[in-house]
Amino acid sequence: MTRTIVASATREVVIGFDQPFCVIGERINPTGRKKLAAEMVEGNFDTVIKDALEQVAAGATMLDVNAGVTAVNPNETEPPLLVQTLEIVQNLVDVPLSIDSSVTAAIEAALKVAKGRPLVNSVTGEEEKLEAILPLCRKYDVPVVAISNDETGISMDPDVRFAVAKKIVERAADHGIKAHDIVVDPLVMPIGALGSAGLQVFALLRRLREELKVNTTCGLSNISFGLPHRHGINAGFIPMVIGAGMTSAIMNPCRPQEMEAVRAANVLNGTDQNCGTWIMTYRDYKPAENGAAASAPALVNGGRRGGRAARAGAAARME
Repeated sequence: MTRTIVASATREVVIGFDQPFCVIGERINPTGRKKLAAEMVEGNFDTVIKDALEQVAAGATMLDVNAGVTAVNPNETEPPLLVQTLEIVQNLVDVPLSIDSSVTAAIEAALKVAKGRPLVNSVTGEEEKLEAILPLCRKYDVPVVAISNDETGISMDPDVRFAVAKKIVERAADHGIKAHDIVVDPLVMPIGALGSAGLQVFALLRRLREELKVNTTCGLSNISFGLPHRHGINAGFIPMVIGAGMTSAIMNPCRPQEMEAVRAANVLNGTDQNCGTWIMTYRDYKPAENGAAASAPALVNGGRRGGRAARAGAAARME
């Protein structure tokens, strides 16, 4: 069985088909968040700290850390900022981290200070990226997210996206990187723009699991882009992609509706042993007075509160 091991300084997490779904918290990312970007440029990490604590308290298995605040001289500005952000986060919470950058120098700088075994996010099928990122992953012995696009862009043909993923897995093997350390992102298209997007990704996931035997991830909310009540779409999408073979996703764990779907899928998929996490999370569940679902207690990894996040009593956001 394919198992991708990631770790913080104190905790190991296994991503795999026989493991609970791995929730990678997306919030520490200034892309599209002007306020956060401005704060980080000024050296203000209050929101980063708040987001880290809240996401772990809400149930994140891992946290994605991105410091891409500007397109101006990113090779100079992003490496020190990513290092600073990473060090703050990894000293605050005890979950594994995903180092998220399109700047090779920033990824290498972050790998030098990262504790444990982080996930690199990401490499594509572009030759330049393959030759820049794969040697780093081999050098630091870390797994990597493989995004299924190349120099030709993102294909609307799922067979082409599969071929790109296969190419990355094969090239990684040339560098001595095993398939279990490649986590493929098959690229989820917005269902509002492409009506077959769901069917495409379900078919792709089955092929990636059965033929390449790799773990998978995605930017979960891409599926609902442009639609009203996006959280309803996301919550419906989660158990379907898990059933098709997806083993992790970059998502917002502070959405109770979506985390409820993850926990239910773990129960039904047999990865929540004896329904332990579900019972511990929802045994005191009560509907809200207006009939909406009340947010559940925040639990992490088998029902254990999230370290410093729990001690800080961080409340999960419901934005």
